[in-house]
Amino acid sequence: MNFLKTAAAAAISVALLAGCNDETTNIYPPEPTEPTTVRFATYNLSFDRSTFEELVTEMQISAADQDVLMEKWFNDELTEDELKVVEKIIQIRNVAAVIQTERPAVIMMGEFNNDGLGENQDAIKGFRFNYLAVPQNALGTTSDEKQMLEPIQFAYAENFSTNTGLLSEFDLDRNGTVALPGDAWGFGFYHGQYAFGLLSQYPIDTDNIRTFQDFKWKDMPGETNPTITNCEDENNPIPEGMKCGDEWYTAEAWAQKPLSSKNHVDAPILIPTADGEKVVHLLLSHPTPPVFDTVTENNKLLNSAEIQFWNDYVSNADYIYDDAGVKGGLGLDASFVVMGDLNADPENGDGFLESIQNLMNHERVNVLATEGVYAPNSLGSTECYAQGDCKENTYPDRVTSTFGLRVDHAIPSNDLNITDSGVFWPASFEDGHMLMNDSRVGWGDGKSISSDHRLVWIEAEL
Repeated sequence: MNFLKTAAAAAISVALLAGCNDETTNIYPPEPTEPTTVRFATYNLSFDRSTFEELVTEMQISAADQDVLMEKWFNDELTEDELKVVEKIIQIRNVAAVIQTERPAVIMMGEFNNDGLGENQDAIKGFRFNYLAVPQNALGTTSDEKQMLEPIQFAYAENFSTNTGLLSEFDLDRNGTVALPGDAWGFGFYHGQYAFGLLSQYPIDTDNIRTFQDFKWKDMPGETNPTITNCEDENNPIPEGMKCGDEWYTAEAWAQKPLSSKNHVDAPILIPTADGEKVVHLLLSHPTPPVFDTVTENNKLLNSAEIQFWNDYVSNADYIYDDAGVKGGLGLDASFVVMGDLNADPENGDGFLESIQNLMNHERVNVLATEGVYAPNSLGSTECYAQGDCKENTYPDRVTSTFGLRVDHAIPSNDLNITDSGVFWPASFEDGHMLMNDSRVGWGDGKSISSDHRLVWIEAEL
């Protein structure tokens, strides 16, 4: 954890950052000394706003204007409309404080909405310059005490296109109409909701990024059109004109149904080391949650298949093709980290667990970081379980979400020497607990104060 030593230092830092406007003003990583240590993190930020424009507006509020509104919050002087804005500022500031505390060199950001295509950079740029590059309070934005953190800068950023909210031409949910959100290729009320992005202090090899947004579910070996299996449930009647055992999607819809509910991305980063440049492939995704099924097991099946994709990809399966038409998976000598909210706990939950279990124990994976001594954990999750606020879990110290499951993962290849790991979840007796809980904000925890997920990190020595 890096703190600013004085209030004057904090003021100077803010003043310097006020002139920043784009990548050219960022601080790049220093030349490597032996060895190079890199911290990889994944964090579902819970920035799932009603529109992308809402998120852009919040991210573009200057630090000075944020401070004015926060002073009114502490003095209980806000109007009703101002309070709605301030509660979003509190959430974003707290998320930024979590990132500044753990200081990853690379972070995959889940539920960071975009324009659907990943082209509009306004929100991610605003987050970088108006929040991450401004000192935040390590004790929580709403704390009366102050421990100001050092800003953190990322020279490189990427947004990625998404299937969420991308309307298909088919009645995918079989309700008689074609409309959002149920008939999007990935659930979403608008194109770009629940998207994900990437920040890195190391160059992203953009020319060699591979995306798999259009890879078809039907093209994965062993996968078939889901069928109606829940046949006598009065709370979930079978749609009119269908019967038990029928295939859920029409032949035309099944032929076009993408595997990825958002996207699958292979983003290589270039890390200078004492032995030369090291390429690490960041394998990014956010599979659909394996819940909300009615008469089929669509979501369970899709979640499992989306995770199985990475099992096959790191095995260099030849059936795989990317959005540019290039075939094949990842080279067997390549280094990688699978990163994201995979919506799958290897021991608990509603999904089909074989895919996540196989991935975490894959022959190419460093199992010390998934099931061994470097499996990320926290005291906060253990306390949550002990207090009855998190549901029962086989490994309560490894839980990464307020709903009591270990769903957020950073899974490294076995050639990466993992030396440390963690889940940022301070217990009530640790500094930073107010970043997770404050009864004065929204419903007190979860997305209202920061996120219902926790930042997970691993550290590799290269």
